[in-house]
Amino acid sequence: MKQVNTTFRMETNGPGLTDITVDVTSWVQDQGMEEGLLTLFVQHTSASLMIQENADPDVQRDLQTFFEKLSPWDESLYRHSTEGEDDMPAHIRSALTQTSLSIPLIDARLVLGTWQGIYFFEHRAHRQRRNMVMHLYGN
Repeated sequence: MKQVNTTFRMETNGPGLTDITVDVTSWVQDQGMEEGLLTLFVQHTSASLMIQENADPDVQRDLQTFFEKLSPWDESLYRHSTEGEDDMPAHIRSALTQTSLSIPLIDARLVLGTWQGIYFFEHRAHRQRRNMVMHLYGN
């Protein structure tokens, strides 16, 4: 068995979903493993990861709209606002989603469904520098 890891650094342009499937898949393929398990972990409390439909971009727009309504940027609703009006809503959105994902690797391919993509979900209002750790275990 073999283990490899890397930290994927990215800049986001504010709130929304960014499809990172190609970047993740490319890194996994470069490792030369046939079978294993990929773990993705975002090192932030105001961003998250998700596996979501990648065929219709309206899905990503609707998700963003839903989270804006569910957890609006309105400081009057929250006590915590250390980093601005988007601070606590970003934490809530992150708590309702996932900060890590596990995806099986079988026959040298990530086992994603036909319409599934891997997304980084930024919850802050402004541009951010983000880190995501990728850990692959297998052979």
